[in-house]
Amino acid sequence: MATSPASSSSSFAALPTSPASGAENLRRSRILSSKLYFDVPRSKVPVIYTSSYNITFLGIEKLHPFDSSKWGRVCEFLIKAGVLRKTQTVEPLEATNDDLLVVHSESYLKSLKSSLKVSILVEVPPVAIFPNWLVQQKVLHPFRKQVGGSILSAKLALERGWAINVGGGFHHCSAAEGGGFCVYADITLCIQFTFVRLNISRAMIIDLDAHQGNGHEKDFANDDRVYILDMYNAGIYPLDYEARRYINQKVELVSGTNTEAYLEQLDKALEVAKINFDPGLIVYNAGTDILEGDPLGRLKISPEGVAMRDEKVFRFAKERNIPLIMLTSGGYMKSSARVIADSIINLKQKNLIDLTMLPSTS
Repeated sequence: MATSPASSSSSFAALPTSPASGAENLRRSRILSSKLYFDVPRSKVPVIYTSSYNITFLGIEKLHPFDSSKWGRVCEFLIKAGVLRKTQTVEPLEATNDDLLVVHSESYLKSLKSSLKVSILVEVPPVAIFPNWLVQQKVLHPFRKQVGGSILSAKLALERGWAINVGGGFHHCSAAEGGGFCVYADITLCIQFTFVRLNISRAMIIDLDAHQGNGHEKDFANDDRVYILDMYNAGIYPLDYEARRYINQKVELVSGTNTEAYLEQLDKALEVAKINFDPGLIVYNAGTDILEGDPLGRLKISPEGVAMRDEKVFRFAKERNIPLIMLTSGGYMKSSARVIADSIINLKQKNLIDLTMLPSTS
């Protein structure tokens, strides 16, 4: 990837890369023994979701602008529209401690046994006063379920051509540290699993959340198997200038960028990415915090613009026969769930995804 040295703060980037190294062998062993990959019946479509994704914690989840019931509302809209049945979605397993240790350190995971630590990462200070067993159950369990969904989505994408994890996209979390409502590095974990279990040798991250994806950027700083296209508002959180050095293709936007200008920039960026890199998998981080009115993203993209953005990325992958996974990532308005659902419906109408059951082989 970038030629700049990896951050000393990223324990994952600092791990030895020699296949013979003990750390690498241990990581490989953990991936091979994981149960997060499992065979999905043909009666299911590659849409991954469980009600366990949603965070309800005595109402204090409302103290953060993120809509922590967004994931469930997306599926409710799809079901009401008649394009998805509840029985068709795939429920992932929860990522275990061993799964998370594929990239995270023991010390980082132990730090999450402090409710104060978790409150800082999720940016909800009152979480600090609750016993950690409750924080694990109400906050971290939903996140670990979404991590399981992100990891499984890659296997499904290789089998079906695409997959959508209705959650995930915790792009501010690196192997070493979380932040910005991101506790576990699901994107890094997903890609590391594909390298070992799915025979993928090259992956592309297309990060179109309004915020810079500094977590995965630090994790893949010196890994030329991973190409990162990140298009973000350069004037907002996380302002991680170190991580920006590790972006292969950087598209920096200014606050107030409108739909027309945004889509024009995206078209140009995808043309460049097509020339620069030929991946075996695309991880698409599809945050809806680019919407006009989002209090944190500060861009001015219409709901129709979000649907066009997603359509362009799915078409980019389909025309090149590259499996693609979509993660919903950020989005800080109640309208985000409807916009995501409408975009998925548009993808179906444009024949970019198929939500019908596959015929049985029995």
